Amino acid sequence: MIEVRPSEQMRDLGVVQYGAPVLAEPARPFDLPTEREAAEQVIEKLFTAMERIGQVHPFAKGMGIAAPQIGIARAAAVVRPADPAVPPVVLLNPRITERSDEEDEQFEGCLSFFDVRGLVPRPLRITVETTTLEGHVATTTYDRGLARLVHHEIDHLDGLLYTARMRPGTEPIPVEQYRQTGRAWTYEQ
Repeated sequence: MIEVRPSEQMRDLGVVQYGAPVLAEPARPFDLPTEREAAEQVIEKLFTAMERIGQVHPFAKGMGIAAPQIGIARAAAVVRPADPAVPPVVLLNPRITERSDEEDEQFEGCLSFFDVRGLVPRPLRITVETTTLEGHVATTTYDRGLARLVHHEIDHLDGLLYTARMRPGTEPIPVEQYRQTGRAWTYEQ
């Protein structure tokens, strides 16, 4: 039996893979509310992709997907928190306006190169401005694991992969060596 690599599995599920130009370019913001219909269509496609991927792979830490990862160079992403009781986060034209000085390092994975995991330092708290479908600015603060997920997706919209945030001299490790699959990130209380 031929083993399918995790990245091949993601590609087969419609996720754009590492090396594609759309992943390295800043996504174009939506002009809201003028482009409301286009934004709604992209959000729907993101939720559909997330559902399809979630049926194949469990995400104990939560998961996110950005429009460039499904080949759409627009500033939209969705995040499903680790806690199923917390509603999904929709990010349109997101911009980080504040970040805590306190940070930690945790392993992250990315649907666009799912064969490896990388140790990434990120702030424990970020404040994000997004645009609503009605064209209003909304501000939300995210903490710990959810801050990490949201920050990761905003990086995608800025044309950055998590490897750009890793400390110099640190390399991603093969998923086979990663021992925390199926477990949530841990944080000191």
